[in-house]
Amino acid sequence: MNCPKCGSVNLKKNGWGRSNTQRLKCLDCKADFPIDADAEIVFENIKLAKQKQKQQDLNRIERKSFREFARLDNALLEANEKLRELLEKHTFNFKIQKHKTSKEEAVLLVQLSDLHFNELVNLPHNKYDFTVASKRLKKYADKIRQYATLNNIKSVLIAITGDLMNSDRRLDEMLNMATNRNNATYLGFLLLEQFILDVNQAANINIACISGNESRAKEEKGYSDIIATDNYDFTIFNMLKVGFRNKGINFIEGDASELVVDVNGVNILLLHGEGLETDTQKKVQQIIGKYVARGVEINFVIYGHVHSAYLSDYSARSSSLVGSNDYNEKALFLASKASQNIHIIYKNGIDGIRVDLQNTDGIEGYQIKKELEAYNTKSASKLHHKQTIYQIVV
Repeated sequence: MNCPKCGSVNLKKNGWGRSNTQRLKCLDCKADFPIDADAEIVFENIKLAKQKQKQQDLNRIERKSFREFARLDNALLEANEKLRELLEKHTFNFKIQKHKTSKEEAVLLVQLSDLHFNELVNLPHNKYDFTVASKRLKKYADKIRQYATLNNIKSVLIAITGDLMNSDRRLDEMLNMATNRNNATYLGFLLLEQFILDVNQAANINIACISGNESRAKEEKGYSDIIATDNYDFTIFNMLKVGFRNKGINFIEGDASELVVDVNGVNILLLHGEGLETDTQKKVQQIIGKYVARGVEINFVIYGHVHSAYLSDYSARSSSLVGSNDYNEKALFLASKASQNIHIIYKNGIDGIRVDLQNTDGIEGYQIKKELEAYNTKSASKLHHKQTIYQIVV
């Protein structure tokens, strides 16, 4: 039914007239007019139809929300089952070396940040896959042992600051590629297991971990402990705890987003690094001030996230194991190299060192299980060579 004056359908009942006739009022032009009995029936039917449609829309939205939740929950349950199967087949036949310590002058802090294990990069000047990752980790472990031996250090803290895995959160990908995703998680676990055993040749091992943003299992990035631990970083950390349980390695647990660790009497804050892309020094001081208000003194902050190394007096940002990729070069207009930071923590100071891991010529990487090598779809040696300079012939 339309308003006879302006044609609007935005009508409202306006009571009964003197002749016992129902009247309507147009909410647009304010016209008032009577309707007969048949028109009133039509009006009521339209009103009921609109109410029914509204309820149908609400039910559709609720059903859609439940379907999305159910699919995601089923995908994660399937993922956990696959990981459990892989771990049951894994043999933990290693022995941890225990090094005699005294009152040490220094502790070595080893940062693992933005390893992005299942990322595949094929740039003319940078290649990355599991094979390259294993070589860069091996090179890193060699450097760590050299610094530990040179400085007579017998204790190492491996600080994982997030993004061990690359982003892969689309629902259809999770449903269709659960096995591959979990093979990738398991491969990352295997590489870190070998890396830890390698570093353990020189020193006793402590491990701390916080979650990154790319490794989250769900779409939303959360900061509560419950949400932050729903993350593949936390999954791999727990897999390592299972593998090294009762082996003499100390696992440090706490807040999954921000973690303060006392290293040789120096309070180190572990962050992933969201929000620290710009005005870094100012924001680091604000974070330190936040902890001072709680009565906690922070002496140094380490983080990653940006894939570019940075060392300063009160903070240090590690780069990534990946190096340059399409995103940071084409979207952020930044070039980077594969590197990680280590810090020698003295009781009265900190020495920060950037370890360049880009070039792995002559490095034999860690082993990857044969049955999982199929996931590593390309290797650096098989990637096509690209011409970096394009010529236009006139």
